[in-house]
Amino acid sequence: MAESLHPAATNPLPFFVTAPGETDVLFTVTAIFVVLAVISIGVFYFKLHALPEHMAHRGQKVQMEIVAVLALIALFTHNHLFWIAGLLLALIPLPDFTTPLTSIACSLERIAGGLAPDAPATQSMTDAPPARKSPRPNADQPQQQGA
Repeated sequence: MAESLHPAATNPLPFFVTAPGETDVLFTVTAIFVVLAVISIGVFYFKLHALPEHMAHRGQKVQMEIVAVLALIALFTHNHLFWIAGLLLALIPLPDFTTPLTSIACSLERIAGGLAPDAPATQSMTDAPPARKSPRPNADQPQQQGA
């Protein structure tokens, strides 16, 4: 390597200077490091954007869908307010309004003697009402007193 040095070069050359025709090790290591760093930052970024969706999986389906849409909007628009809204929505459990209302509607149907909501739609209201089912297993039999 001594005969290929330029006359203006200093005598102790740094370790990163390669001889002509040899592989530049520092460039190769740096290129691999940059590629791995970009991939790992991208994976972290996408995992962070999916965090509200993963948190919303324990909630209701509607809540999960809203959070997923907010996360996608935040991802494509780079507007972090949507991501924060999705994260807050995933953290706060939404109350279940449909189950009590459905139960009330079914009870009112049974009281009125009309069709149950799960009855076929082809049956009309003028037909005889369906047989009532007792909530207790032996409700039709009189209760026995004592043992």
